[in-house]
This record gives sequence, structure tokens and C-alpha cells, in this order.
Amino acid sequence: MSYAGPILLMALAGILVGGSVSLRRSEKRAAAIVVAVLAAAAFLGGLYLIYG
Repeated sequence: MSYAGPILLMALAGILVGGSVSLRRSEKRAAAIVVAVLAAAAFLGGLYLIYG
């Protein structure tokens, strides 16, 4: 089983979470919410590829 795809997705999720926090601090709430949803989707996609 190859874990490269899920690991990359989870790394992307971490980067997106950081971007979401940065956007929230810049008072750009709508963009922060969109990026946070994308981060959650990437993380859940990685979990699905591992366990699903």
C-alpha cells in the first residue's frame, strides 16, 4: 500500500489550515472559511485513502 498520496493530502491540509488562520487574522473571514473547508476535505480525503 502506498501512503504517498494520503501523506501529501494531509500535508496540503496542514498548509491550508495555516493559510486559514492567517486569513482569519487579516479579517478575511469568508476566505478563511472556504480555505478551512478545503483543508477539512483534504484531510478527510487522506483518511479515506488510508482507511477506506
